[in-house]
Amino acid sequence: MDTAVLVSFGLYLLMMLGIGLYFYRATKNLSDYILGGRNLPPSVAALSAGASDLSGWALMGLPGAIFSQGLGQAWIAIWTITGIYLNWTLIAERLRVFTEAAGNALTLPDYLESRFEDKGRILRTLSSVVMLVFFTFYVSAGLVGGAVLFEGLFEIDYKTALWVGALIIVSYTFLGGFLAASWTDLVQGIMMALALLAVAVTTWLNLPAENSTLVEGIPSMSGFWDGITLVGMISLAGWAIGYCGQPHVVVRFMAVRRREDIRASRRIAMGWSIVTLGSAVAVGIFGFHWFGGELANSERVFLDLSHIMLNPWVAGFVLAGVLAAIMSTIDSQLLVCSGAISEDIYRGLLRPQASQQELVWIGRLSVAAVALLAGVMAMDRDSSILELVAYAWGGFGAAFGPVILLSLFWRGMTRNGAIAGLLTGALVVALWKPLSGGPAGIFDIFEVVPGFFASFLAIVLISRLGTSTREQARFDSLMLAMHKAPPSTTLATAK
Repeated sequence: MDTAVLVSFGLYLLMMLGIGLYFYRATKNLSDYILGGRNLPPSVAALSAGASDLSGWALMGLPGAIFSQGLGQAWIAIWTITGIYLNWTLIAERLRVFTEAAGNALTLPDYLESRFEDKGRILRTLSSVVMLVFFTFYVSAGLVGGAVLFEGLFEIDYKTALWVGALIIVSYTFLGGFLAASWTDLVQGIMMALALLAVAVTTWLNLPAENSTLVEGIPSMSGFWDGITLVGMISLAGWAIGYCGQPHVVVRFMAVRRREDIRASRRIAMGWSIVTLGSAVAVGIFGFHWFGGELANSERVFLDLSHIMLNPWVAGFVLAGVLAAIMSTIDSQLLVCSGAISEDIYRGLLRPQASQQELVWIGRLSVAAVALLAGVMAMDRDSSILELVAYAWGGFGAAFGPVILLSLFWRGMTRNGAIAGLLTGALVVALWKPLSGGPAGIFDIFEVVPGFFASFLAIVLISRLGTSTREQARFDSLMLAMHKAPPSTTLATAK
């Protein structure tokens, strides 16, 4: 590996660790550690939410899918952009206001318990368990991407690369918590977009005229509509409908400084997402033509083009952009797990009297424990990044999506309905995933689609069986907070 690549890559890592150390000193309580004191500026909230979502799958998985399966996979990008817009439009402002008004809820389980006044704490426990299960798969996907990167960069074996990457990612998250994750996400988000754009543009400019699909011996890439069926399109639409249930994304809405900042954040998030995903699709297309459709591992197309097209110093920072994408998602996921364990399980169920310092350290140890388990799962060298991400995405989208959406908009939703929705969504995804085929290929639909609608139906049916005036009054009180004209203030102190 070129020395210039290693030096520029190393400088990036030192910068990320420096941010972690800085925010280690700024973290005073659990609210700071898992939600940043609800004080994120619009740009940080926007790029943090985006970078937490568009991780290694956007730089490696999506270009690889375009390369190996054709232009029809670009529908993933289109539906993803649609989901991002709907998420910022429908969920962001209401969730920001509702969670603050609902006793300054720091986590989604905390919010659901307060929203439905669940004295038995069933919702808190169930939602925390669902989070931990699916986030372990999600973190595992990120660690696979990091291992593939370090394996090629440092020319070491896969397992060593896996644990080196895990150690780097966990270190600054362990130290700085939410603030470190969010501010590093700002840097990482910018680097992700620039890295994809740079590789796409330089590859396009360097494609020789004779290296096209018209030349005999070079296969043609399948078109935008080739192989797209009704079932296939419904399946791809799952990337949009699952957005409102992603805890590591929606938690950024909860942390925005003021509700009035949501509109500015949405504009920044949309612009960044269009550039990033558009460039990822372009990398897959241009990479296909450059390599003639032949590559041992299609998910390495972005990495291989970076080595070929860019100056070594630039390539080092571009490769750091890949790690940035992976880190930005894993740190967010680890922090949501940390919040579920420290706030929802440890303090909520085991030690209500725990001190702030004790809770911060429980949160830090939780980060390390979840990363360790995910690392063990990621030791399979043949794991597909996109497949692992899709499974976790489906689980969250089906289990939490309808619950969050209806809790914000439907006065008649009940605690039992929320419980039924969580269980139904998670179970349908788990049972649907191994299936395939069926009448008209119905079991090939992305599992988030049947899971989402089954969860939605379960919430409505169970809620209709026993509407509670107390829960309706609770919704009315939260809506009153939505309609208040004065700017919202932040609650920087812990509960």
